Amino acid sequence: MADADVNFNLYLIREFLDPISCRKIIDELSCNSQSPATVYGLSETAAVDDKVRKTTSLTPGAETLQSIDQQLLRVRDQIAAHFDLQLDRTEDPQFLRYREGDFFVAHQDGNTGLLLSEREQFRKISIVVFLNKETEVPEPGCFGGGSLVFTEWRAGRNQGQYRLTPEVGMLVAFPSETTHEVIPVTCGERYSIVTWFG
Repeated sequence: MADADVNFNLYLIREFLDPISCRKIIDELSCNSQSPATVYGLSETAAVDDKVRKTTSLTPGAETLQSIDQQLLRVRDQIAAHFDLQLDRTEDPQFLRYREGDFFVAHQDGNTGLLLSEREQFRKISIVVFLNKETEVPEPGCFGGGSLVFTEWRAGRNQGQYRLTPEVGMLVAFPSETTHEVIPVTCGERYSIVTWFG
């Protein structure tokens, strides 16, 4: 079932992935290769900058990657219709793990004219898929903190903040120029998949 947050034009698909699939992906990722996640600035070159983004990029198996690609393609038209856009490109998904203290500062993913890269011009819609959930009380397989927070800074559009609490298997889509951040994880490990449509 899909719904939207009116203030920030978020599009949610709850249960985009079922809990069993999410658990399998997490188990697979925890055994595969990993590296610090990078950020792009004013050039095409990505770099590790743990003052901006502190998280780990994980490598899924080919079968998992193909399955996620196919499932994203199945919902691309419905997401395009919601945002009244033509979307015909998909960036390779990133599989991420945020551990205690990890975060991503407030930023935009593209479509702002601020970043001098092809990604800036390509990205129209950002996608996040949560593989596990945020809880206030520590639980096995869950995490504390790590909410996805949206902030509206543009003149004449002061709508404040919206804090999205991650749920297992939930997909959120939003315009790539929307300011958003991952607040620091306080306990456990937060697993997610991110990608972009253009």
